[in-house]
Amino acid sequence: MNIEEFREHCLNIKGAVEAASLQTRKILTYKVMGKVFVYLEPEPEDGAVRAYMKCQPERSVELRERFDGINPDTFKTLMWNWITLESDVPDTLIEELVRHSADEVVKKMPKKFREEWYGM
Repeated sequence: MNIEEFREHCLNIKGAVEAASLQTRKILTYKVMGKVFVYLEPEPEDGAVRAYMKCQPERSVELRERFDGINPDTFKTLMWNWITLESDVPDTLIEELVRHSADEVVKKMPKKFREEWYGM
């Protein structure tokens, strides 16, 4: 999947907005209800565009074992994964993982915000 297709898919998530990270302008963030569900490094030094997405821990383990393009973060947590966009990860799975990341973020929100998001 190329970067423009990925960005478009992120913005197709209900209520999603794109913004530059406040810490570094080299990272784009995608948020729902003010909470980040994807970090994107659009111009990496090594040329491999990666997205950082939230995931259920059990699923992270399975995905990392199956795909070279899905890797742990620096802290080796199971809740966030680096996904290399142009890799062995199928586009359909990347799209599904974007939705999954947004769902994981929304389900951790207070009930009031979850109800508002589901009602959009």
